[in-house]
Amino acid sequence: MSKTILTNVRTFAAGLDLTGNSNKIEISSEVEDKDATNYGSQGWKEVLGGLGSAELAAEGQWEAGDPSKVDDASWTHLGSVIPWSASANNGAAVGDLAYFLAALRADYKLFDAVGEIAPWSGTAKSSWPLVRGQFAHPPGTARTATGTGTGLNLGAITAGKRLYAALHVLSVAGTAVPTITARVESSVDNTFAAPTTRATFTAATAVGGQILRTDGTAITDTWWRVAWTISGTTPSFLFVGSLGIR
Repeated sequence: MSKTILTNVRTFAAGLDLTGNSNKIEISSEVEDKDATNYGSQGWKEVLGGLGSAELAAEGQWEAGDPSKVDDASWTHLGSVIPWSASANNGAAVGDLAYFLAALRADYKLFDAVGEIAPWSGTAKSSWPLVRGQFAHPPGTARTATGTGTGLNLGAITAGKRLYAALHVLSVAGTAVPTITARVESSVDNTFAAPTTRATFTAATAVGGQILRTDGTAITDTWWRVAWTISGTTPSFLFVGSLGIR
């Protein structure tokens, strides 16, 4: 990816698509530097890496009056740990670069001076590591039946590393309790001839988000995808999936 002007950063908070209500997204990650200087440090300061943390800060235009609006969702999320996924100035297509994490919606600020477009701003502070991965399912493709997504060559997982997966259910339609149960599958190659389920999300019947990770054991499979089972009468779901190894 070459140098770019930020014009299309897609951001998803649980089941909310913030793209049309945000004009600034900042993601940061750091590791504490703990002073380990001693008499054997030969006159130079010596540091060790301590606890890691990450933060997503966002701001944009305020709207309210519907669960899909930023104000309604912000009040619902405030004080809760939810999944966040943000693009790197792309349309969140399968294979596009994604940054995602589980983070506490820590604060919410709104309104300004007379004559200004009503703004909002807020931050989310990490409960899990910030993951650099790829989008595994796009936001604009409606799913009405059980199926599988496109495979991604994310690579094998060494011991101590984990596969992280975020799911953002953006809309739900249908009758007789439309339900989607998404899962993450791996395979030795891109044919997925004998896929293995590595993580399964809780069945979802409403807009919302979930995030999962594997247990830290090594996995030699190198290909990964999102799959889903859908039930109900005339069901239709819009959702986003993000996958990455950290």
